[in-house]
Amino acid sequence: MRPEILFPLFKETNTLAGVGPKIAKLIEKLAGPHLIDLIWHLPSGIIDRRYAPKIGEAEPGRIATITVEVGQHRPAKTRRLPYKVICSDATGFMTLVFFHAREDYLRRILPEGEIRVVSGTVEKFGNELQMAHPDHVGKLEELEKLQAVEPVYPLTQGLSLKVLSKAIEGALEFVPEPEEWLDPAYLSKQSWNPWAQAIKAVHHPQSDLDLSLETKDHQRLAYDELLANQLALAMVRRHLKRAKGRPIPGTGELQKKILAALPFDLTNSQKQAVEEITGDLGSDLRMHRLLQGDVGAGKTVVALMAMAHAIEAGSQAALLAPTEILARQHYTTIAPLAEAAGIRAEIFTGRDKGKTRAGILERLASGETNIAIGTHALFQEGVDFKNLAVAVIDEQHRFGVHQRLALTNKGNAVDVLVMTATPIPRTLTLTAYGDMDVSRLTEKPAGRLPIDTRAVPLERLDEVVNGVKRALDKGSKVYWVCPLVEESEVLDLAAAEDRYAHLNQVFGPRAGLVHGKMKGPEKDAVMEAFSSGNVDVLVATTVIEVGVDVPQATVMVIEHAERFGLAQLHQLRGRIGRGSDASNCLLLYGPNLSATAKERLKIIRDTEDGFVIAEEDLRLRGAGELMGTRQSGLPEFRLADLAVHGELLATARDDAKLILERDPELEGERGQRLRVLLYLFERDAAVKFLRSG
Repeated sequence: MRPEILFPLFKETNTLAGVGPKIAKLIEKLAGPHLIDLIWHLPSGIIDRRYAPKIGEAEPGRIATITVEVGQHRPAKTRRLPYKVICSDATGFMTLVFFHAREDYLRRILPEGEIRVVSGTVEKFGNELQMAHPDHVGKLEELEKLQAVEPVYPLTQGLSLKVLSKAIEGALEFVPEPEEWLDPAYLSKQSWNPWAQAIKAVHHPQSDLDLSLETKDHQRLAYDELLANQLALAMVRRHLKRAKGRPIPGTGELQKKILAALPFDLTNSQKQAVEEITGDLGSDLRMHRLLQGDVGAGKTVVALMAMAHAIEAGSQAALLAPTEILARQHYTTIAPLAEAAGIRAEIFTGRDKGKTRAGILERLASGETNIAIGTHALFQEGVDFKNLAVAVIDEQHRFGVHQRLALTNKGNAVDVLVMTATPIPRTLTLTAYGDMDVSRLTEKPAGRLPIDTRAVPLERLDEVVNGVKRALDKGSKVYWVCPLVEESEVLDLAAAEDRYAHLNQVFGPRAGLVHGKMKGPEKDAVMEAFSSGNVDVLVATTVIEVGVDVPQATVMVIEHAERFGLAQLHQLRGRIGRGSDASNCLLLYGPNLSATAKERLKIIRDTEDGFVIAEEDLRLRGAGELMGTRQSGLPEFRLADLAVHGELLATARDDAKLILERDPELEGERGQRLRVLLYLFERDAAVKFLRSG
């Protein structure tokens, strides 16, 4: 149950004065539906209204708050002319200008002969001083309130700053003063304010410096959020560890056969990962492990070794991939190795119908099939395993939690191995996968040559096309990736179609096109023709980013490379250099590069290490944007920024560990206060793991 002290913060925003259904909808779109969402919506700038000159001294172009005597009203003669109000003080005159104004309203707020305070931008028009549409008009007793520093908030269309600021001020009145949940010694060492004081302070900045994420008050709030995150993850992790696993005693026989069938030796980090996973499987605790490895680092082979261990003990394994292309590719890698070891692997996707489908289901249920490789089809109703012990999930951020559970529920105490080819910075691994043990593959398989990466201006396009011709003459295949147009699949597609038309004129039917709008079978047919047929130049939008394996592809051209994020460029480049031939990646860039874009292109030229690239990407872009948090299932922080608050995260992780060691059920005095923190940041899902929660 949510603690009573927080009830007011979780009221709907339409309970605030001046927030009707229409405004509430806009606020929900911008920040969220509750008062707490408004409180987490922090200022991004300030308007300083403290400059309060006499009219004669007012500097044009500045925001000023001026006390005036209201003189004559001059209504507009036609709709196109402005309504004017002449004002004065002892030093001179100033005209207030209004377009499309209502006379009755203006006479009410600016009565002739009375003293008023007006605040807005002063401008010079000819010889006269003007203020068009003042932001504020008030009485003399409101001078102090008007002559202040106003926060500026990020807005959405249809919502004005005035309305939003009033709603946020209204929400701040409901901020309670909870008992301190932070460790007193740490609090005093950091010289941080109490929570309620800090939240009010960040909403009332007095200078640009107060907007920094590194002020004491902002750090305090970021730490609260990170602590709630780490505490929740630690509780989930402890709950998973408590959930009884079943020891799977492997013999190592099948693993040996797979190793003998491999055309290369495992790298040191592959060997270590296999050892860690085998150790997990042999223990009586449930495995919950993340296998992180760059594109081409050999994750599939490690996963196969894990699955073989389960099969040695008479169990089954499943590998779940987010797309059919990926599932088929895993199958292509696994099938020959599995066959050499006498393991039966089958692929199962939504495309299997009728007798084929019935046959696959029968073999899964009887245990005849040892490894099932597939897409979402694997966890549908009616798919039953005889004895599922290990589930491998590829690119888990593409699946919801309930989908993962649907698969693991098809067995008893199923061990879970999650794989990702997106190198994730350490800080993000902590916040997103803190409930998992982590294995990292840091080397490339033996025999892979480095990729020669160059940046080339777009105006040299003809030279690039000639270079592609030469590569094709040598028997290479070429990827040509078209630019990403922010937020528009339609424009992405247009760019790809234009480039395809151009290359088609040069190379004829040797050029193929693949994009996100194509149907599955259509896409697969083009990929198949590129992989083993007569298509040698594949023009593509970013659908090729994850997991397509064509060893003969040795050239990658990325058009408008400056529009891609670092991690994306790295993923795309990882599609080449998979065979034994030297490979080239050409980054074509447009004119007028920003400083960040230049830096990105330099980093991608200088290194192929995905983990280094991920850390740099975090530094350049910040965490939220980096992972596209909404799509990736990563936690979305409202106050913390991992690029700035990385050190606080490490402290929060240690603090969370210590808290649960001392008070595993959060029953003590600090434990009860920390429950309030978990509910405040809506990490209540974790509270249900507490016995007394």
